[in-house]
Amino acid sequence: MIKTADELRRASVLFLKDVYKAYGPKVVLDNVDLAVRGGELCSLVGPSGCGKSTLFRLVLGEERPTSGEVSVGGKPVGFPSVDRGIVYQQYSLYPFLTVFDNVVFGRRLGHGILGSLGKSREFHDEAMFYIEAVKLAEHKDKFPHELSGGMQQRVALAQALIMKPKILLMDEPFGALDPGVREHLQVFLLELWERFEMTIFFVTHDLEEAVYVGTRILVLSQFYSDGRGNGAEVKRGSKIVFDRQLPRRAGATAVKDRAEFRALIQEIRQAGFDPHHLQHVTKFDLEHPDSFHDLTDEELKKGE
Repeated sequence: MIKTADELRRASVLFLKDVYKAYGPKVVLDNVDLAVRGGELCSLVGPSGCGKSTLFRLVLGEERPTSGEVSVGGKPVGFPSVDRGIVYQQYSLYPFLTVFDNVVFGRRLGHGILGSLGKSREFHDEAMFYIEAVKLAEHKDKFPHELSGGMQQRVALAQALIMKPKILLMDEPFGALDPGVREHLQVFLLELWERFEMTIFFVTHDLEEAVYVGTRILVLSQFYSDGRGNGAEVKRGSKIVFDRQLPRRAGATAVKDRAEFRALIQEIRQAGFDPHHLQHVTKFDLEHPDSFHDLTDEELKKGE
């Protein structure tokens, strides 16, 4: 049964409709539609220059769309807020604070100095709960420079989780890590996702990582065709050209060696990364049950 945009909006944690983003004459995002329900772990990939970072900043609230709707929890996205947790590739820890103080900092800040005085025990217990959840209890008094890169990212996860965001935004969170540590944190993230039933929007350039961690794979690409033609006057930006539901699992990494896993990665490469494979907008692989794409009459034209 096809759902209406209004039905999807009501059912979604993250909702985008008819989103355009341009910088002067350059169109980066072109009529993007997306509905993400609670508990999904959405992986977003795409070729260089497709606008992944731009889309991420729109959801975070660092930028505004040129036109269209972006909402979280049914409310229009405003400036960055605690309802959107974030973990970046570069460690976001305060170097002069211990692990414990880094994790508890957001809770204290939200209540101010006076408000925090009567909640010290509550905040302590909350911080320790999440520090234990990311398996760093014995390191709670260490400073960031005393931790490995993987440990620092686990602290960043605890920082985000303690604020109980509606959605956790992750921008290449494991990109700076060695392959072994990166794979370990992929598994660890899935364990946390299952335990806390999080909604995650995960941006990565690594297709293997995207397919492994995601329950849904989104491909944003500028490589497609539509009824607007291909002349110099066409200011075409990226769209979501592939949207597929993936198995809900937090399984062993051996799945990455399976034939069907490798085959899906090749499908993704062809659908969004090959500049010579230009699917028409009416042929996009949008199999996810919540996919929707409100195309304009001009975009829908065929035969070019």
